[in-house]
Order: sequence, then structure tokens, then C-alpha cells
Amino acid sequence: MKSIYMALFIGFAFVASAQNKIGGTISDKDNKALSNVIVSVPEIHKETISDTDGNYVLNNLPNGSFKIVYSLVGYATQILTVNISEKEITQNISLEENIIHMDEVIVSTAFNKLQSQNVMKVEHESVKSLQQKGTATLIEGLAKIPGVSQVSTGTSIGKPVIRGLSGNRVLVYSQGVRLENQQFGEEHGLGLNDAGVESVEVIKGPASLLYGSDALGGVLYFNPEKFANPKEFKADFSGRVFSNTLGSNTSLGLKTSTENWKFLARGSYNTHADYTIPNGDRVTNTRYNETDFKTGIGYSNSKFSSVLRYNFNKLDLGIPEDGISEQSTSHSTIYPKQAVDNHILSLHNNFYFRNSKLDADLGYIFNDRSEFEDSNVASLHMKLRTLNYDLKYYLPKLGKVETIVGVQGMHQTNTNSGEELLIPDAETTDFGIFGTANYEFGKNVLQAGLRFDNRQVSSEAHGIQGNEGYFAPIDKSFDSFNASLGYKTNLAEDFTLRLNIASGFRAPNLAELTSNGVHEGSNRYEIGNSSLDNEQNLQTDLNLEYKSSHFELFANGFYNHINNYIFISPNGNVIDGNNVYDYVQANAKLYGGEAGIHFHPHPLDWLHFTSSFETVIGKKDNGDNLPLIPANKWNNNFRGEFNVKNWWQEGFATLNIESTFAQNNNSEFETRTNDYTLINLGLGGKISISKATFNFNLNANNVLDKTYVSHLSRLKSDGIPNIGRNIILGINFMI
Repeated sequence: MKSIYMALFIGFAFVASAQNKIGGTISDKDNKALSNVIVSVPEIHKETISDTDGNYVLNNLPNGSFKIVYSLVGYATQILTVNISEKEITQNISLEENIIHMDEVIVSTAFNKLQSQNVMKVEHESVKSLQQKGTATLIEGLAKIPGVSQVSTGTSIGKPVIRGLSGNRVLVYSQGVRLENQQFGEEHGLGLNDAGVESVEVIKGPASLLYGSDALGGVLYFNPEKFANPKEFKADFSGRVFSNTLGSNTSLGLKTSTENWKFLARGSYNTHADYTIPNGDRVTNTRYNETDFKTGIGYSNSKFSSVLRYNFNKLDLGIPEDGISEQSTSHSTIYPKQAVDNHILSLHNNFYFRNSKLDADLGYIFNDRSEFEDSNVASLHMKLRTLNYDLKYYLPKLGKVETIVGVQGMHQTNTNSGEELLIPDAETTDFGIFGTANYEFGKNVLQAGLRFDNRQVSSEAHGIQGNEGYFAPIDKSFDSFNASLGYKTNLAEDFTLRLNIASGFRAPNLAELTSNGVHEGSNRYEIGNSSLDNEQNLQTDLNLEYKSSHFELFANGFYNHINNYIFISPNGNVIDGNNVYDYVQANAKLYGGEAGIHFHPHPLDWLHFTSSFETVIGKKDNGDNLPLIPANKWNNNFRGEFNVKNWWQEGFATLNIESTFAQNNNSEFETRTNDYTLINLGLGGKISISKATFNFNLNANNVLDKTYVSHLSRLKSDGIPNIGRNIILGINFMI
């Protein structure tokens, strides 16, 4: 490991000699210059913007074959492959109008291609678009994406659910490294703030080929905000206020870059009181406060690039225990409560050779989690330290075949210092090796890969055997081979088919292996099972897409079979008034999908209509229903876009109708949930007054103040509804 560190940091000081550059002019079909076109080379993290005359220049480019991406809202994204071996290359480009969509480069998959070229269907959403919907938290915004839901505890704690799978079955990546923050716990939220996050990519299905254990159900990949373009300095301030929780969210950021160096920093603060339900009551101790700081520094030349990022997130979370009792508008949490400090340090390096490159990522995550029951002495205190590495070598291209080989690993320690233990002191070590290839022929793309993983888990004994809180020592090893095969083709000029078959796996987590006590988050006495095997799944995905200038249609279907699915089951015993549950395994299956349209009628160029439907069914092989399966949802959205002279630009108005169906396919310890429909309104755009310019959005969510209970709400068992009407005002100033 030390040798890896030395190689990476020595590379950080590497000085290059070549100074290649590419430039040109960008215009439309009538030869009119286009400004503000984003010109990027995703493989080497280079980007610039065309000026008022349509000119652009990218400097310090390495030798080799690279994809240059040209994108502008309202125009079809173009991608060119350019062989760079000369000092200067001129590349002029013409873009064609395409109102309905803009293609995006997908970072979370192996070959960083545009979505239109990608074998796997990946959902891509900018955080800006999620914020325009008036969401208070990052996970609330993610739940707006078809196929994604959340298990929520009030408004402060949310855990992602992808097609019915959650917890350790969904892997989260931030700053290019896997996020480890005790995600097994029901009272543990996502632990990420949306400030300083550019976009999110959602892989809905097993991604163990690229990410190893815990990517059995899918991946959430958060892309950090970009650095400023060369020779730019930018500063911005944003703020949002929320009527329901009397809450606010403020953020201040700055960034600057030279041709080689780049720097950014962003701080934010988020605070909310207890949320209000439609009858006017507040749900006691759902208040929370969050402090977040992100910074990054990068260096690049024609042979090497490196980016070092750091994120500190501090959470002060109330835990709702008494339902609706003490009424208060205070933002200060009361007992019981959580205090969570999370540190993410990541180093991303790229080494460029003549016809190949090496990506080397290092990450360190320190999660310090405390729970206070009735005093400032932590009853539960866990410290999780995780070091992970990810090395990918992109081999020289052979004809039309692109190949990647890589190794990944993780070393993790969990230590306890509180009076209570949920899981024992333990050590986890991962090692994985993989290879994947991409072959393009005509209008077809074929991608395949193979991977082997090993996970070692060892824990220490704690307590007295036979008593509550006793943890027997374990020393377990889990192995798994996984493979994937994907095919994409254009059935017609605007009609695309994608078919993917992939396996995934998940090693049991410490709670499943070792639990022996009352889990306060669920009021159950849980008993672990050290004999649990890997969860192993095989999923088939079919994606059909039709895209034209004024109409889009998509349909996604999946079938996911999981061997040795781990779940808890009551054994009929009661200890200290709590029902006893065992961790057991059985085979299971999940199936369903998403379908939708995007209609942009001509000549009503200002109007957009989108509609999507999502469904998932989860069952054990014996026919019993799986827990935490989201209800079917139908989402309809009308969006009008407009400009008012020169003072209101990029204006929009939205009407969203979100219909959630009754969930009658409940598991044995869940109750059924009624259907409900929510209506949400939005208005926003860019305002220019004198010399001041700012963006704003005004939202009214649940505008009719509908009383409803989500099937995945953890407050459902107490009969507590979800949040009532919420008016949100957000502004963003460039300073």
C-alpha cells in the first residue's frame, strides 16, 4: 500500500513537455456563432466554454485519441474522436437545434460515454434541476427519479431505495470514492449535502462488476461540482427558505483556475424545526441542523492530472420517539438525538501515456456517530474508518475494442466507545480484480466483463455469553465471481434497444452476522446469524427508447432473482417486551420497471409535458412479499418556458401531479397503505435588475395540504402523516 501512495504522490510532481492544444469556431447550421457551448474532454477532465464569437481553445492536451464533446441547451450534443499528436489542431463544429434533450457524459460506467452511446441505461439528473422542484434534502430530490424511492424518518433521515432494494444493497459514491457511514442502520440517513454536488447518476441494477460488494441493487454516483474554467474566478451565494419547517439552507462558494491549477471551496448550513402535518401539529423532534464544507485543489498538464477533495459534514439530528407531543418551533434538538461527523478525503489521479492511461483513486472516510438517549453522554458511539483504492488501466485500443483492467480494495475498522453496542469492534478487508471490454460495430455496441472479489470480516468478542449485548467473535471469508454482458443497437434512426444481463453479490453486514439486542430504531430484539452466505443475484434489463425533435418515449423492464436474500423474521419469542427477530435467508425475486414520455408539441415550443409510471413487485420464492417495496407511482409534469423582455430570462412554470397507488403487497410485519395524490407548483428563472442578476425558484409542494402516509415512512406504524404544505423560496447570486 505504501508503494501505491509513493507512486501517486511522486506522479503529482510530474512535469510534462508537450503542450498540445485544440481550438476552433462553433456555429449553427446558418453559420451563426454560438456562445456558451460547453466543450469538454471527459477522459482527461478538461473543459472550456465558447466565447461570444463562438471561439474555443483547450490547452495542455496529452497525445492520444480522445473524445471531444460539444453541448449546448437547445442543440443536439456532438462528440468527435480526435487523434492528438500535433502541437495545434483546428476543429470547427456546427451544432443542430434539438429542443427536447441534451446528451450527458456518464461517469459512473466503465467507458465514460455519452448516454446515447452507453450500453447500460443510466439516469442522470443535475442537482440544480432537483432543487428547482423544491426538495429540502438530497435524498428527497433523488426520490423524484423514476425507480428511486426513500425510506424516511420525518424530513431529516432518508435512505435510498432502488427498485425495491435498500440499505447495504445500494452503494453510494461521492467524490469518486465509495461512501461508508454505517449505512446498515435504519436511523442512518444518506449523510450528504446537495451543496457542491453537480449531478447524480443512478445505475438501477447490479453493478458489482465495477464496484464489488454492496452494489447488488444499484449505485448512486454523485459528481462533485466542477472547477472554474482556466483564468476564471467565480463566487456565488445561494439561499432557500422553507415555510413548513421554518427552515433555511444557505451556501457560499468560490472557485478559481489557471491553465494548470484549480481551486474551490464551499460552505453551507441547513437548519429546520419540526415538520408540520396538515392538521397543524408538529411532529416532535424531527428538527435537525447540518453544517457542510467542501474544498478541492487540482493540477493538470499534458501528461498528468490530479484532484484532491475534502468534505466535512456535521449533522445534529433529532430522533422522533414520542410522535406528536411537545409543540415547539425550536431548531435545537432534544433527546434522543444523533450527532454525526463525516469526513471524506479523496485523491483522483490520471496518468496519460501515448495510447493508454491509468486512473488511480484513493479515498479515506471517517464516520464518527454518537447517539444520546437522555443526557450529553453518548449511549452509542461508533467510529468507522475506511481506506479504499481503485486502480484502472485503459489498454491501447485494438481496432474498435476498448479494454479496461483494474483492481479495487478496501480496509475498514469499526470501534465502539459507548455504553451500548449495535455491532462489535470489527475489521473488514476487500480485494477485487476485474476486466471489461467494449466493442462497437456499425450501429451496435457490445460490452462484457468478469470480476472476482474476496471480503474478509473479523470481529472481537464482547459481553457475557448468553446475555443481551454479547457478540461472539467471527472470522469469515466471502468470495464471489460476477459477470456482465450488455448489447445496444439502433433499431431505427431514433429508436434504441439496450439489453443487459449482469450478476451481483453482497456479503452479509456486521449487524446481520452478529446482532444480539434491542435495535432502538425498530423496537425489535434482533439476533444475528454468523452462518449467513453471500446474497447473489442475476438481473436482466431491457430498455427501449425513441427520441425525436418533439417526442421521447422510454420503457424499462427488469427481472431480478436473488439467491440467499437476507431478511429478519419473528421467531415467536419475546424478550423484555420486545418481539425477537432472527436473520434468515431465502431466495427472492423482484420485477417491474418504468415507462414514460416527454412531449414537446410544435409549434408550442415553450411547452413540455412529461409523464412516467414505475412499478416493482418483490416476493420470496414461497410467495410471501418482501418488505420495503415502494408503491406504484404515476408522475405527470407540465412545464412552460418563457422570457419576459430582458429582465426575466430562462423563465419556467411547472405543474406536477404525483399519484401514488395503494400498496397492498405488504410483508408480514408491515401494514397496507392507502393511495394519495399530491399537487406541486413551481416558478423560476433568471432575473436581471439594473446590474444585478440572480436565479430564483418558488415552489409550493403538496399545495392542497393533503394528509397522506408513505408506505416507506418509518413513522407510519405510529399513524403519523408525512409533511403538509411547504412553500420554498430559493435564490442564487453570482458575486
